Amino acid sequence: MRPRIAGNPKITVFLGILACAAMLTGCAAEAPRSPGATSSSRAVDTKSPEPRRIAAELAAPWSMVFAENTLIVSERDSGRIVEIDSAGNARQIIRLDDVVHGGEGGLLGLAFQQPYLFAYSTAEDGNRIQRFELSGDSGALALSHPRTILSELPSAGIHNGGRLAIGPDSMLYATVGDAGNESSAQDLESLGGKILRLTIQGEVPGDNPFPGSPVFSFGHRNPQGIAWAPDGTMYASEFGQNRWDELNIIEPGANYGWPVHEGIAEDPEYRDPIQQWSTQSASPSGITIYDGVLYIANLRGERLRTVELSTPHDSTEFLVGDHGRLRDVKVSETGELWVLTNNTDGRGTPQEGDDRILGISPETLIDRTATRR
Repeated sequence: MRPRIAGNPKITVFLGILACAAMLTGCAAEAPRSPGATSSSRAVDTKSPEPRRIAAELAAPWSMVFAENTLIVSERDSGRIVEIDSAGNARQIIRLDDVVHGGEGGLLGLAFQQPYLFAYSTAEDGNRIQRFELSGDSGALALSHPRTILSELPSAGIHNGGRLAIGPDSMLYATVGDAGNESSAQDLESLGGKILRLTIQGEVPGDNPFPGSPVFSFGHRNPQGIAWAPDGTMYASEFGQNRWDELNIIEPGANYGWPVHEGIAEDPEYRDPIQQWSTQSASPSGITIYDGVLYIANLRGERLRTVELSTPHDSTEFLVGDHGRLRDVKVSETGELWVLTNNTDGRGTPQEGDDRILGISPETLIDRTATRR
């Protein structure tokens, strides 16, 4: 099934030259090598600071985005998009009744570019990206009828990707997982296992690396978080399979190796991650960058990981096991980190008040990191 791009139903996806295609069989079993620049990750040896509670009682929340000064949250299973008021109360803006929840599918990522709110969700015919016009003031926000700008993306009970973000170039970026079909990640005719780049109208930019295609990078298994440093460098977190989860620097047209490799391989045909972590300690989900530090919310690892961009091959861990699974992280207008828990999605152990949004001062984390170095 070919994905459908709004406004250009006859688009032909550029196939490219895949000299590595013959390598797809039998390579995934190789153990990744650890080069001299292998990253390290350390948990702080002092008690992590106690966050304050911003909001509570959310149901399987997945993504957070600030629309002007208002936080908007998606709930995966219910299909609700809610706004969070200053007292931490959630008010439903809209419920998408045609969202199909199953496994990791449902209502996933959100992005905002005035006046539009974008949402990534699972429908009967696959994953899709929809655009809504946002109107009203905080406490009374409203969304227009959605316009689907990209549909029939690969979907399954696993590996749906689903993160959306507006880049510094004002383009819309989306992560798409391989939906359990590993070979699709190396197939430029498929949008599975890719990071996509679109205009906010849903069109393919003329300067994309593969003419006529929304594909920005490929060879991904299940990319989850995307963010940009002030110098324009793009970072993405990615779920591995059995051994290594990854943090990658994303470059246009680059191949990140899945399923030929998982983690650092030192194979010149593919791009290596700048950091890798065992799958038991990571499952890196949403990420954000603030004041020279990249913050990563981790699900299975139940921790907030920090990466100082000046030393990107090292990381430090906070909140380890304190609040369960962490799905997303954003920075508020006051410079506070807001961390979204994800314990009510069927894989976590809910605590009192889950799921919650927690606030923590980044200076507290940075100071503790600096003390150890």
